[in-house]
Amino acid sequence: DESPDCAGNIWNHASAFVRKGDVDAAFASCDRIIERTYTTGNVEHAYLETEAAVAVPDKDGRITVYTGCANPFFGRRWAADACGLPRSKTRLIQTTVGGSFGGKEELAGLVTGRAAMLAQKTGRPVKYVTTREESFRCSTKRHPFRVEYKVGVNLDGTLQALACRIIETCGAYHMHEWMSFRTKIHAAGVYNVPNVKVDVMGVFTNTVTSGAMRGYGMPQTIFAVEQLYEEVAKEIGMDALAFKRKNLLKQGDTHPCGQIMQREIILPEMIDQICEKTDYANKHKAYEHQSGTIRKGIGISICHRGCGLGGESPDNSACLVTVHDDGTVMCNVGLVEVGQGLMTAYTQILAEALCVDPALITVNRVDTDTVVDSGITAASRCTVMGAQSVQMAGEQMKTLLLETAAKKMFHAPIEMVELREGFFRLIGVPDAMIPWHAVCECHHWTGGQGGVLAWYNAPEVRFDAEKGCGDGFPTYTYSVVVSELEVDTETGTVKVDKVTSAHDCGNVINPGTVIGQINGGIAMGMGFALLEDIGLKNGHIMNANLDKYVIASSMDMPRVEPLLFECEDPTGTFGAKSMGEPATEAVASSIVNALRNALGVEIGHIPLNKVKIFELIHKQ
Repeated sequence: DESPDCAGNIWNHASAFVRKGDVDAAFASCDRIIERTYTTGNVEHAYLETEAAVAVPDKDGRITVYTGCANPFFGRRWAADACGLPRSKTRLIQTTVGGSFGGKEELAGLVTGRAAMLAQKTGRPVKYVTTREESFRCSTKRHPFRVEYKVGVNLDGTLQALACRIIETCGAYHMHEWMSFRTKIHAAGVYNVPNVKVDVMGVFTNTVTSGAMRGYGMPQTIFAVEQLYEEVAKEIGMDALAFKRKNLLKQGDTHPCGQIMQREIILPEMIDQICEKTDYANKHKAYEHQSGTIRKGIGISICHRGCGLGGESPDNSACLVTVHDDGTVMCNVGLVEVGQGLMTAYTQILAEALCVDPALITVNRVDTDTVVDSGITAASRCTVMGAQSVQMAGEQMKTLLLETAAKKMFHAPIEMVELREGFFRLIGVPDAMIPWHAVCECHHWTGGQGGVLAWYNAPEVRFDAEKGCGDGFPTYTYSVVVSELEVDTETGTVKVDKVTSAHDCGNVINPGTVIGQINGGIAMGMGFALLEDIGLKNGHIMNANLDKYVIASSMDMPRVEPLLFECEDPTGTFGAKSMGEPATEAVASSIVNALRNALGVEIGHIPLNKVKIFELIHKQ
């Protein structure tokens, strides 16, 4: 039925568009026009731990829920609403999360609400754990995309115009209209296109509901746009990498969404280094026009990603830092450790802000009674934007302690005191120093403020939704991924031998956690490209367990060479950029480009299981 929210099965709230320049005039004047359509499948998160919660009622009618989810305050809301209680009568304490990847949201909230309601009704603690089959059938999936492109280009390789329609399969329920914003901003790729028309729409279908999954529309979009530009280059007889290099966005260019790219873009340096390390040009040429059963391929994918929530929604966070009289430090935050190394990053950032040993710091898991709602752990925002409040609280606490050291211990102006290597020092007097714990003790017993609550709001990003142009995100991170593989043309089997993954990290906070993200992202990207697809029959999931739904395992993992690049960008916390989702976003596209190189065929759909690859070979 028609309604303000829907026109037929088109969800109006998930409709979004971009307009730049004059697309029709550009198409009329360009040398060549190319049209292509790309599609992607349904993907399950397949986290190690299914959704689970323990709800405990108390004698005052209050409910406390212990669970692992991506947004504890969202979970508290579900529990309160299910029980008919005010927020102040419900509490959620975050437990260790056995994976999320964007999936521990809706079903995790439902499980929290169900457990709380049962605990309220019975007056007893309740443990609620979904089976793997229940998790498969009830949780959201990565949105299947249909991406229709029309591109205008001159014979010298200069992009002139791009028109695009993207159809997101939402499934049966209202979920995630915000994804259309990120999708439309990135639909033309990381390239300078002077005339752009992008339309994104969400449609309801009688299938499993779609929701957030690592990348939030980006892996689908990058697969499509990178395949598109490979075909455009082929149509005009130009090397694909040379074509992409020619059209890359540069600092000072106008983004396809209309944003002036004010920050440094280091993609040329990244491409140069990754191509040199992989011998990309020589291998790519050598692998063309192969014959024989086993064929090799090498492929490259180039992309960017807006950091944080940007124009999707407000991006804010809270942090409470408490310093005890013995010098130990407590840090309460509103964002969640879901396996991405957030507690480690926050420990490092707070230690840097306070100038103390990280061993003194304890970062607590989220408890909705002890910190302010900081929104969802999503969009790879928790370090680049979410940690800003951690840095702020640390620096403010440091100032309070400097005042105590100066006024009550050194009896000197605060400008004469510094904190360095765990000691407060009187500048210019080498022997005048007081250990950290002694100042903390004095601060406590002389009535000093023992804690700081900091609140951070990210800079407002202004995108004119009515005109379809403006700023998308406060800054962007950039990625270049090269995949090398072998294809058995008799069986359709693909063996990914090596993935070299280069990322603009801004300032690397912790190399170990970044490399961990890259390895996990490659496994997930391989699944998206080659293995993972929810089997649907009349709307029902036919492979609702890991015996039939195949994911990449440790046995499938290729050799991985991570390349971490840094640049000067003050937008994020201590210059950091997003990494959790960029680690997987370009992987599938690079694998597909390697298959193109090995087989010499155009590819319009993923995943490519053995049967589909065999069909491609037969088509060739």
